[in-house]
Amino acid sequence: MEKNEKMFQKIFECLADSGRRPKLFEPGETLFWDDPHISKSMLENHLNPNVDGASRRTESIEKTVEHLLGASIINQGDKVLDLGCGPGLYSSRLCMHGIKVTGIDISRRSINYARKKAGEQGLSIDYICGSFFDIDYDGVFDCVQQIYGELCTFSDETRNRLLGLIHRALKDGGRFIFDVSTHNLRMSEGIKNRWYYSDGGFWRPNRHIVLEQGFGYPKQDTWLDQYTVIDEAGEIKTYRLWFHDYSLPTISQVLNNNGFEIEYVCSALDGTEYKESSDWIAVVARKV
Repeated sequence: MEKNEKMFQKIFECLADSGRRPKLFEPGETLFWDDPHISKSMLENHLNPNVDGASRRTESIEKTVEHLLGASIINQGDKVLDLGCGPGLYSSRLCMHGIKVTGIDISRRSINYARKKAGEQGLSIDYICGSFFDIDYDGVFDCVQQIYGELCTFSDETRNRLLGLIHRALKDGGRFIFDVSTHNLRMSEGIKNRWYYSDGGFWRPNRHIVLEQGFGYPKQDTWLDQYTVIDEAGEIKTYRLWFHDYSLPTISQVLNNNGFEIEYVCSALDGTEYKESSDWIAVVARKV
């Protein structure tokens, strides 16, 4: 009885605290992408060809690779660093076209899958399980790519630190290929505030409750999706997914401040023409 009382007290304290507005880029649980269960759910989302979940749909990925190669943004024989490579959906396709790829991802499950798949396909790809922020390359790569809005998840300070590492990793005149979300995407998706019960799903394999909350920081063009997960044992964890949206002028200024100049802009890395009303801005920037 005493154990249950403590558990309920903990849950009520969590509920009382859930309405608190977190500080800008206040972290949640550190173990997320490499969580034993969540990483399994993430890999399933990566590999689902019909949803824009952890990765874009297979059709979009193939069009992106086709455009990057066809427009000579990436050329045969180039050395490419794929940051946040996941299970190798872009890396493997590039390697099949004669690109020398190094892929980095923090999820051991995704990297293990990518390595296994590369072995089955006879592809020579250097997959590394680790953090972007531990890279230590100097003038090695012709291109660095980071696709599906990863740059949006960082604070200004952290983003600039990463851009410095990318700049150093590139050869002179090398290209940084990436995309960022815009305010249009946030407005179309909206801010969600809800709760739901599950017998087992994305967050946990067993019974659990999820409190989903959205917080807006419009002056900083930043938004938070917060998920508080309470499992049947009474364990409570809060996960925070931060998104910093950009416009073409703001991302241009960030790049200029960090040693890059924009070479090419579109609404998607498949070459879709850029419009101010687009949900995404896809950029090819050159190291200067």
